[in-house]
This record gives sequence, structure tokens and C-alpha cells, in this order.
Amino acid sequence: MLFPLENVRSAYPALTDGYAYLDGAAGTQTPQAVIDAVSGAYRTGIGNVGGAFPASHRSDAIVAGCRAAVADLVGGHPGGVILGPNMTTLTYRLSAALAKDWRPGDEVVLSRLDHDANVRPWTQVGATVRWAEVDPVTGELPVEQYRELIGERTRLVAVTAASNVLGTRPDVAAICALAHEAGALTYVDGVHATAHGPVDMRALGADFYATSAYKWSGPHIGAVVADPALLERIRPDKLASSADTVPERFELGTAAFADLAGVSAAVDHLAAMVPGTGGRRERVLASMAAAEAHELELFAVLVEGLETMPHVTVYGKPARRTATAYFTVAGLSPQEVAERLAAARVNVWNGHNYAWELTAALGIRDAGSAVRAGLVHYNDRSDVDRLLEGVAAMR
Repeated sequence: MLFPLENVRSAYPALTDGYAYLDGAAGTQTPQAVIDAVSGAYRTGIGNVGGAFPASHRSDAIVAGCRAAVADLVGGHPGGVILGPNMTTLTYRLSAALAKDWRPGDEVVLSRLDHDANVRPWTQVGATVRWAEVDPVTGELPVEQYRELIGERTRLVAVTAASNVLGTRPDVAAICALAHEAGALTYVDGVHATAHGPVDMRALGADFYATSAYKWSGPHIGAVVADPALLERIRPDKLASSADTVPERFELGTAAFADLAGVSAAVDHLAAMVPGTGGRRERVLASMAAAEAHELELFAVLVEGLETMPHVTVYGKPARRTATAYFTVAGLSPQEVAERLAAARVNVWNGHNYAWELTAALGIRDAGSAVRAGLVHYNDRSDVDRLLEGVAAMR
């Protein structure tokens, strides 16, 4: 089936401004349906949850609908969907809660491939840290090293489902299987991966799967999904007066209810990008598989074009990846490259992009790191061509 690109692009009002939006790895644009859902929630009237009046009931329904939508997107259980302002905040909250039961000498296994939000919260709870290293040439995260890293004192293995700068998709299922053999929990950062293909957190072996809606056409809302039975065993710090139920006890303060309505609309939008039948979960899987194929077809043109330019260095050549390129241009800083592309109406990011450990391993962190250009489902060939033309002109 051909990916209906023009129909998809027409759903995004921002794409009419004449820019090539290749900054999706830092946050996508939002379709009209999401904008309408957020404004509609405010327009209709919402209140805090748990009240006796209709506006409160509407918020109750929005929260329940959001949990169900996120569960359908990643293959989890609605009762295990923790909602919050972003993945970083939620990860800090869960790291502190889990570490209450850890003892001196207990270990966590982290990777140099990960975004810092799946690194620093685990280094700061007092556990012994063991590091999985990245191959700096290929950008791969070899699985075999985990056999030596994971042991009887391992309490948690944190790993990304996709690098937010190199696009590397490590063998998360194999890594999680090794963790489970040792009785350790797994915390999978799916923030970058979720936007770029179908997700099945159970097949990955993720005890916790983190994602952020603004990476896949939704508002700035984060979520961590786990088995409700697992969450029942964890006791986070909370207000004495707030709910002690799961997942509510992990959620601090009053939620952004209108934004949660936008999250549900974003999942519905993703599920409807290609024609399909069945429930929302089945349609999401089919739609995201089609989107991934579209992205990777365009990406082959983008990365080949960059790699043929003698003044460009592209980092990483992983066997399986998202449509994300990280590169430098000889004689120019990443900031200067991004500025020149912006002048040509091409949006890209520059810097370390919170890949703090990875950019150090690549030897580029202190030199301004690199330029990141990422494709998502609404990008087209003209976006790629404009990037390549702009970079080629920098010789």
C-alpha cells in the first residue's frame, strides 16, 4: 500500500509555512484534529477529576481515554499508564521510588547510547553504575557485553529503543531477556522510537516503557507504561491526601486535562493515516508500519546524499535505525550549519541533543557536537532535497 503522504501532510496546518520541518526528533508538529481536541476540551468546559458535576465527569473521561490511547499505541494496559508533564520528570519520579528498596552495592546497567533522561536519574540514586558501551564507528550497542554487565546485584537495566541522534535501534528484546534472567527490571526509553514505527512493549520485554506525545504529533505530555501489578509493589513519595491507587499515586498535582484530550486525538490520527480495519491497536500497528517504510525510503536518499559529500561526516551506520541523521560539515560549526539551513527555510537541530554520554564517546561533545536532521511521517522528498542542496552549497 502506498503511504497517503499528501493526505497526511494536509492534516498539519504548520506545514503550509514553506519550511522543511526536519526537526521532528525534537518534537513534531500537530495535526488539526489534535488542535481541535485541546481547544474543544476548554470550549466545552472541564473541571478537576472526581467531582459530582458534568465538567468534572468530562475530565474523568478524558483521563481514562488518554490512558487507553497510550496503551493502544505501545501495547500496554490502560491501568498501568502513568501520565505526567514529560518523560524526564516521570523517570526521576520512578527512579526515586524504585531505589527505596535498593541496598548499597546494588547495581544499574546503563548505556552510552541513551538520552540523558534515561541515564542521570539512575546515576543519582546511589546505585553502582555499570556501563554498556557504543561502537563509535557503527553506532551499535552490542548485546553480548550485557552478559558480563548484568549479574546477581543488578536491579535495573535502562536502555533506549532508539538513539535520538544516531537512530540506532538496539536489540532491546535480547537485552531485556538477559536482565530478566538475572531478576532485574527493565526501563526502556521509547521517546524517540515510538514516533518511527509500531511498538509492542511486551515483545520488547519492557517492564517500564517511556514515551512522550509531542514526539508523535501530540501535546507536551509524557507517559510511562507498566504492568499495573508491578506498580502496586512500588511506593512513591506523595501527598498524604492524594489518591493511593495505581497509576494515580505516581502522578503529582493536577493534570493538564485538555492536553490529555490532545494525546488521545494524536493516537487516533496515527491510527487513521492509512485505511484499515479492526480495533485502534491493530490500526495503529498497520499505520505506523506504513509510516516507517515511507520514512526509511526517504532516509535512504538523505543519508546517501550526505555520505557522498566529501565535506560531510555522518556519524553511525547501524544495521537497524530510525530515519535520523547526525552529521558535521567541515569548516563550519554545527550552529553555523543550522543557521545557514534556517536561512534556506530548513529546520534542523544542532548540539548534543541530550545525548550526553554518546557525544562524548564520539569525541564531538566539546566541539559543539553535530547537526541532527530527522524524518517523520509527514516529511516528503522536497524536504530531503532542500536539505541536501543546502548542505552541498556549504563546500
